[in-house]
Amino acid sequence: MADRGASPLSLPDDWPAHPDPILALNRMGSFDWDLDAGVMQMDAQAHEIFDVRPDEYDDRPETLAVRVPPSEARRLDAVVARALNSGQENYGAYFRVRRRDGSLRWTHTQGYIRRDPAGRPHRIIGIVRDATQELRESGDRRDQALQENLRRQQTNVVQLTTAALAHARTVRDVIDVLKDTHGLTHLGATSLVMGLVEAGRIRLIAEGPAGSFVPGTELTGIDERYPMSEAVRTLSPCFIESPEEFAERYPELWKGITGLNITSAAYLPLIVQARPIGAMGLLYNDRRGFSAEERNILVALGSSISQSLQRAMFYEQEMDLAEGLQQAMLPRTIPSVPGTDLAVRYRAASFGGTFGRDIGGDWYDLIPLPGGSPAGGCRVGAVIGDVQGHDTHAAAVMGQLRIVLRAYAAEGHTPATVMARASVFLHELDTDRSATCLYAEVDLSTGVIQVVRAGHIDPMVRRADGSCRRVPVPGGLPLGLSAEFGGLDYPVGRMELEPGETLVLCTDGLVEQPGADLDDGVETLAALIAVGPDDVRDLADRLIDVAEERGGDDDVALLLLRRREPEGPRSGGRLKQLVPPGDPEALSDTRRMIRTAAAAWGARDRADEIELVADEMITNVLMHTEGSAEVTLRVLDGAERRLRVEVEDSSSALPRRREAGEGGVSGRGLLLVETLTDLWGVEARGGGKCVWSEFVVVKDPEPAGRGDDGTG
Repeated sequence: MADRGASPLSLPDDWPAHPDPILALNRMGSFDWDLDAGVMQMDAQAHEIFDVRPDEYDDRPETLAVRVPPSEARRLDAVVARALNSGQENYGAYFRVRRRDGSLRWTHTQGYIRRDPAGRPHRIIGIVRDATQELRESGDRRDQALQENLRRQQTNVVQLTTAALAHARTVRDVIDVLKDTHGLTHLGATSLVMGLVEAGRIRLIAEGPAGSFVPGTELTGIDERYPMSEAVRTLSPCFIESPEEFAERYPELWKGITGLNITSAAYLPLIVQARPIGAMGLLYNDRRGFSAEERNILVALGSSISQSLQRAMFYEQEMDLAEGLQQAMLPRTIPSVPGTDLAVRYRAASFGGTFGRDIGGDWYDLIPLPGGSPAGGCRVGAVIGDVQGHDTHAAAVMGQLRIVLRAYAAEGHTPATVMARASVFLHELDTDRSATCLYAEVDLSTGVIQVVRAGHIDPMVRRADGSCRRVPVPGGLPLGLSAEFGGLDYPVGRMELEPGETLVLCTDGLVEQPGADLDDGVETLAALIAVGPDDVRDLADRLIDVAEERGGDDDVALLLLRRREPEGPRSGGRLKQLVPPGDPEALSDTRRMIRTAAAAWGARDRADEIELVADEMITNVLMHTEGSAEVTLRVLDGAERRLRVEVEDSSSALPRRREAGEGGVSGRGLLLVETLTDLWGVEARGGGKCVWSEFVVVKDPEPAGRGDDGTG
């Protein structure tokens, strides 16, 4: 019966005198170990491998102890014992042999175990060979693999750092990317310092770990004895490989950082187009020295960081220029308007949330207008607009457009004319930009607002009870496009702002959200305004805070104008009456309403004058226009109380003074108005006009009832 576990290895009959020629050709020795007798015979090649002569070896395994170090022998014995006890058929092991010259050489053995019918091991036939070259080649391959892996890791470091820096816009962003925990891990450093070259000195912008700032290093000269200065001065990296070297080369700096457990450091010049823009230091506390590969990778990183830092510096310079330009173009101050609470806000667009801001063409303005009433308040033009784009050109166009709108409005042009002329101006600038705009002409004495809209979102009004509504008004094309496409017709919408109500004008950055409908955004804004603070300044801050939290790629301009409640008790109210052409009864009712209101509001002694002037104004409408006359009476409280009579019609033709003949009965209308009133004027109202007169009255009578329908 064949031995259990017999292997293909067999020894020739005349072995060991004549070894197996195949083994000999492969420089392998063989042995036959009789486990029962404790005898292990070896052939000549095995003697050579163990470096023992035949006369020195007595066929006892113990004799080889002089060649096999004890630690190696114990490990080899353990391998053999485990194979014998576990029922294995063979085993293999590497171990070292100490040769006569004292050198250690690696050897490999493989034994084939023969067992008797009961499975008991009684013989091992095996081979041994010199494995030094094999393991050296294996080690070389392993070292090569490690080097390849290291190069891949270093390449990954450059790629990961470069990818992270690609999103950095500002210098602060660059520092944050590098100082981020993952960033430092990629760099293999514990902390980072960085400085920028400014006017022959280095300004520290990242000071390393918390508590590591060394007094006197915030601003240092390039010729001073600091590693960052040396890197900038020589345009070469400065590697410090031990604490001892750090202390010797830079004693002053080392004194300040001794407690940080720094073991090595690398200071890299940040160079762009052969010019140093700064330097960066990487500090380590878990290593000493730098290999050639590590130095190369750090130099490559320095180049990548330099490019990112230069881009960030250019971006900040452009942003400073754009912000300065826009701040110069926006109104420096908003005038104080009697009888109102005002708030304006501007927020620049934010791209990527934490990666900085872009400047745009949004603007606001508040323009004092001519023709206001000193007793009842004044007239102002409120403007909100948005020039297409987010760059310095948009800001420049915005500034020009704002000035032009302000000039046209201040000249006294009607709202429609102001908008049409602004559109022509923008078109003639020969720019590719258009602009949306809303212009609201507010008469604070009456609360009447005339609105023109050029592609802009509608205004909103917050009522005195806090509720908020969108006020739809007709509109025309955006500025610049209307002139190009011949659409210079801007219809005028009319609305009224009661005391305690707030006019809300904003650009679409406050209502537009990605993926959401504009109407939904307007409703959301209305709900936000309704629950916001009562004070317009607090409300404006709240709205801008919401825009800030939401982020977005559009800037926001906001203007809030709240019409105050009159100081002290409100006297009288507002009475209206419509007088159609050819309706003598309506004219009689209006005269009666005027006389009654004049008596009730403290102007009894001037009732005849007021009625006469109003009659003249109404008659002028009925005779010289084809429409009705809308008559409004109201009391204005100010430094002195005044009764105001307004007669509105649909004709834009202004009243003209005419000379009456000796026997003429007409032509004296304006002379009569000028003589009998304390103040009078003409205002454009949409497609028509309003002629108004004011009369000073006393303050002691009880007010008349309030109504809008002429019933008192």
